[in-house]
Amino acid sequence: MRRHLTILIGLLCFVTPTLADEERPNILWITCEDISPNLGCYGDSYAVTPHIDRLATEGVRYTNAFAPIGVCAPARSCLITGMYPPSIGTQHMRCRGTLPSYIKTYSEYLRDAGYYCTNNSKTDYNFQHAKTSWDESSRTAHWRKRKKGQPFFAIFNFTSCHESQIRLPEAAYRRRTAGFTDKERHDPAKAPIPPYHPDTPEVRRDWARYADMITYMDKQVGDILKQLEDDGLAENTIVFFYSDHGAGMPRSKRWLYDSSTKVPLIIRFPKKYARFAPGKPGSTTDRLVSFVDFGPTVLSLAGVKIPEHMQGKAFLGDQATPPREYVFGFRDRMDERYDMIRMVRDKRYKYIRNYMPHLPWFHDQYISYMYQMPTMRVWQKLADEGKLKGPPAIFMAKSKPMEELYDTVSDPYEIKNLAHSPEHRKTLERLREELARWQERIIDLGFLPEADLRARFAGQAAYDVVRKKPDLYPMKRIAAAADLANRRDPESVDRLVVLLNDKDPAVRYWGAVGLGALGLAAKPAKKTLEAATKDKAGWVRVAAADALCRLGDYDLAVGVLSTALQDPNEWVRLQAINVLDRIDEHGRPALPAMKAALKDKNSYVVRVAQHAVADLK
Repeated sequence: MRRHLTILIGLLCFVTPTLADEERPNILWITCEDISPNLGCYGDSYAVTPHIDRLATEGVRYTNAFAPIGVCAPARSCLITGMYPPSIGTQHMRCRGTLPSYIKTYSEYLRDAGYYCTNNSKTDYNFQHAKTSWDESSRTAHWRKRKKGQPFFAIFNFTSCHESQIRLPEAAYRRRTAGFTDKERHDPAKAPIPPYHPDTPEVRRDWARYADMITYMDKQVGDILKQLEDDGLAENTIVFFYSDHGAGMPRSKRWLYDSSTKVPLIIRFPKKYARFAPGKPGSTTDRLVSFVDFGPTVLSLAGVKIPEHMQGKAFLGDQATPPREYVFGFRDRMDERYDMIRMVRDKRYKYIRNYMPHLPWFHDQYISYMYQMPTMRVWQKLADEGKLKGPPAIFMAKSKPMEELYDTVSDPYEIKNLAHSPEHRKTLERLREELARWQERIIDLGFLPEADLRARFAGQAAYDVVRKKPDLYPMKRIAAAADLANRRDPESVDRLVVLLNDKDPAVRYWGAVGLGALGLAAKPAKKTLEAATKDKAGWVRVAAADALCRLGDYDLAVGVLSTALQDPNEWVRLQAINVLDRIDEHGRPALPAMKAALKDKNSYVVRVAQHAVADLK
């Protein structure tokens, strides 16, 4: 009896006294995938979206809502935890992060407070969530299965506008749009093409289909809203509509530009809960909000105390905080390819830091899933033929700048990099410093190569370990090494060599990466790199071999990389096959090892091996 009373008191302490049980709102999240604010209510009349547009007239439309990354799994990891994935080790695309037991999904806190919580149906959180996260998570999950009078939190996630749906086979596409009126079909000739895309029939077709899929999704939104009305619940339910990130088109999805991260967000408040609304029905707000804030905001609206470990801040409800000044973003491994990028944005300016600027945006960074899109294939073809000019040519360059700065008001497509503009120097420095403060505040684990991240903490939750035992992750030293590595300064060779002799394998890794980024300018460090191919850390050996390849010394490097394909650490294997794929014909001696990698347990290793082997046939 005493045990049950203790549990009850604990649960009650998690509920703020501002809302009585009977006053708590139902909360409905209608989410879709892979769209930017290309909706009528956002001033884009190309897609046909009457249901969403009506919702905007009844609710408040946010004009500065952002995902932290332009891809689903890490973005969902952020949403469900109210924490930044680089802080909890879930930043890589479809990884398997380990979380401390006290970090729960926001839905678990809602369930503890008496809410019936359903998810229909995608999870994709980058960690194994508890069975207690949802009352039901399936394609049939619905608020209608709750107990009588029980408040609910329900998600309906529509995949009909996902990237994959743009490139549906013709027969499937015709079935999807069979019920469209003539006004609902989109003429590719009238498709608005962003300036960073080449204007070709393939690109126009994809953008027209993107609008078709949004039109189809709008009908699904209308169906759910009608069910809410039919059940007599509209006056007791706060409704959110948003997308999991920006458009599913190349250079939108997977990156940190507004075309990737800026999302539509509409929230409708019934009269009963009008006190929570930031404006009247039909109004807009330019408040900056990030996905990391969504979980805390839901808890605030539901009258549930926000856990102290959550890094987001509520923007609605009784626990709402003052508006944030900045939103932050990240990109690390994207499917089978490695990169590291960080971003900070205020209401006008965006700063992007490329920690691996020697890697290209697209060229030689073949992501198999992305290249199924006709737009991506024709874009690459034109690049290979030397037929690109202007903005489309920028993103097919062989490398990226270390820093990018954009004025999103005068340059909404972010194609004019102001990083070297004297006029914008103070803005650059302000945002650069703000990004560094954020990385230090959250303890950004991205400075560890993935192989190191999974090995260093021996299966324990990295978030916990680095706070209890900071010596296990000397972030400032590792971040300084990364900073030196990505500057590509020929004068830094000696300093990078010193890094290769550091006691921490992550520092040694960045030393090798930095020398590799210098290419032939790193020739004086060749002996040191050769020695580093025997480093005890597999990720350092591979990085050193990569640097030797960039010096033109393939014989030793290819042998090291072949051996690395047998490494027990699967992320070392992925790192190695990436290098072998990049060096093309020079990797032929490793062909038997690459063929063996076609049977690797890691599907990403298999994808790169398939591409590498095909190129050598």
